[in-house]
Amino acid sequence: MSIYAASARFDTARPLTDEEMYRVAPSIFAESAHESRSAKFAPIPTIMVLKALQREGFHPVAVKQGKSRVPGKADFTKHLIRLRRLDNEQAYKVGDNVLEMLLQNANDGTSQYDIMAGLFRVRCLNSLVAKTADIDSHKVRHSGNLTNVARDVIEGTYTVLESAKALLAAPEAWGQITLNREQRLAYAEAAHTLRFPTERENAETHPIRPESLLMTRRYDDEANDLWTTFNVVQENAIKGGLHGRTIEPTTRRGFRRVTTREIKGIDQDVKLNKALWVLTERMAELAS
Repeated sequence: MSIYAASARFDTARPLTDEEMYRVAPSIFAESAHESRSAKFAPIPTIMVLKALQREGFHPVAVKQGKSRVPGKADFTKHLIRLRRLDNEQAYKVGDNVLEMLLQNANDGTSQYDIMAGLFRVRCLNSLVAKTADIDSHKVRHSGNLTNVARDVIEGTYTVLESAKALLAAPEAWGQITLNREQRLAYAEAAHTLRFPTERENAETHPIRPESLLMTRRYDDEANDLWTTFNVVQENAIKGGLHGRTIEPTTRRGFRRVTTREIKGIDQDVKLNKALWVLTERMAELAS
């Protein structure tokens, strides 16, 4: 489940309330560890750290929680929170990019406390997670004194935030790199292998063609620069809705229509976003 709606808009941005977060991601409020954990496992109550970060000016605008088939484990499972500073009076417009912090945690042993940097694209509520050689996440283990853990999380947030400011230079730099048709197709093919890794060897016969990732969903995305191309491909890969056909000789029509699904899993979402970011960095190096 996830929520990333009205509270994330830039014309009416506001923090999510505890009630809104609890309705979607109750594991944020877990104060103890799941019964499957040993005595050595130190639970990190996300809500406690979140309150501390709110006092520092970071506010939740989106939450997502993973699923669990184990009865009772949903209250402790993996969750992701997107935080943004809302204490400035800057007026944003379509096309702007804003830095966010992402917190991932779980008290069932499926995740460390992980602090990441991300960009939010005003145009379509499209978001991405960035991973480069210089900017990485800050992980906190579930062990030690809870007070020290909370301090480590907050310090880690500022460390990642300071380093991640360089991300804001990417949209302008990549927006000045124009790709020709062959380069855009090569980029789409590489992104295709990231989106459909298990079908990598059969990419040529995959029902979703690589060029489908380049299909634009809005008029102002009709551009050939690298930044726009990245955002178009990223949205198509994450949001799904791409159509294709797979050969089915046994059926009356001889084929079956397929449609890609939206990626909703926390791990899949973060992993693919990071991989696409690294791919775009490499493309920028080659194209320039």
